[in-house]
This record gives sequence, C-alpha cells and structure tokens, in this order.
Amino acid sequence: MASSSSSFPAPRSQSKKPLGKMVDWFRQALSKPKKPPDPAESSSRDVSQPSSQEDTPALGLSSAWSPTSPPTHGGASSTSSSSGGGRWSKDYDVCVCHSEEDLAAAQELVSYLEGSTASLRCFLQLRDATPGGAIVTELCQALSSSHCRVLLITPGFLRDPWCKYQMLQALSEAPGSEGRTIPLMSGLTRAAYPAELRFMYFVDGRGPDGGFRQVKEAVMRYLQTIS
Repeated sequence: MASSSSSFPAPRSQSKKPLGKMVDWFRQALSKPKKPPDPAESSSRDVSQPSSQEDTPALGLSSAWSPTSPPTHGGASSTSSSSGGGRWSKDYDVCVCHSEEDLAAAQELVSYLEGSTASLRCFLQLRDATPGGAIVTELCQALSSSHCRVLLITPGFLRDPWCKYQMLQALSEAPGSEGRTIPLMSGLTRAAYPAELRFMYFVDGRGPDGGFRQVKEAVMRYLQTIS
C-alpha cells in the first residue's frame, strides 16, 4: 500500500506593525496637551505655600520697631541747642545764692540785673525753682545751668549752713574757671571774708549802688569771653 504524504500549507506569518508607525504613535501620545490645572486648586496651593523666600517679609528689628527722635523742649534749652554755644548754651546768665533773711536784697539785685540794658537772665531759687522739686537737686541744676554765680555774703549767709553748702557747690561746679563765681560782700569786714574764697577778689557792697554795677560788669565780662 503506497503511502501518501499529505502536505499541510505552511502557516501564514502574522503581520507586524512597521517600526516607523510605532514611533509615530509614541510621538502622538507624547505630544498630547496636558490637562490644564484647576484654578481653585492652584489658588489654594498659592495661599498655603509661598512661591519664594522673597515673598515672605523679614521680621527684623527695622520692620518691628523704628525709633523716632525725641521731641525738643521749649524755652531756653531749645534756643541753646539751636545756637550751638556761647551765652545761649545755658539757661541762665546768673544764679544768685543768698540766705533766707537776705531775700529782699537778693530780689533787688536780680531786678537790677534783669532790668539793665543787657537783660541778664537770673535764677532766684524761691522764684524760679520747680514746685515740688528737691531743694538740693534744684540748686545743683541751677548752678550747672548758669554761666555765673553771685554769692551774696552777709552775716546771715555766714551763719546759715545751707548757704555754706551753696558756696561749696558753686566752687565745685567750676573750681578753675575765673570770673564765674562772683562774691558780693555786704555788712562784713575784710577779716570775715570766708577762707574758701580767699583766692578770688570780691565786690565790696558798701558803695552807693551796693556793688550791683560791678556785679553786672563782671557777668558781662565773662559772657564776652564765651561769645
């Protein structure tokens, strides 16, 4: 019996996509536009997270507190600061130191100095001291704020311990400055002149004007040296 061989047709190979078409497909997939972001999401994200460090304000000393210059006070102090020196660098030209029993004589001297053509600025403690201020503090401030100091030396001045304190305080303010401390001696002999003042001349108050003119000239002479 003859064997018959049957030949089966060979399977057809499946067709494959060309490589070029696949490349085109990937390009189209990559080139598709992205979905635009949601405005609500982007706004919430901007609020919760700052975009950069520059958007965040720096909490430095300059932004937290900015100092301002202190206000200037009125009166002689502001005038002296604007002029910058000379006579107007202090509030007063003369500070008159006296005993309580010599208040009338001190007031007469102040009236003479303030009423002169020079219009000297005088400090009289019972008149010009700040109400409620400490007596010692007011005296020290008056001495340091005056160019010259007139010591009205009388028997009552020598008996009063407070007057001696005024004298020593006046000397300590300007121990080596000539012409600033002016002793006006009245009703005393030369022998009663205080030993603390022996190194400076005094004005004799036994004259017809009580030595007021000499006191004024001494103050004006000193003011000329600093103008």
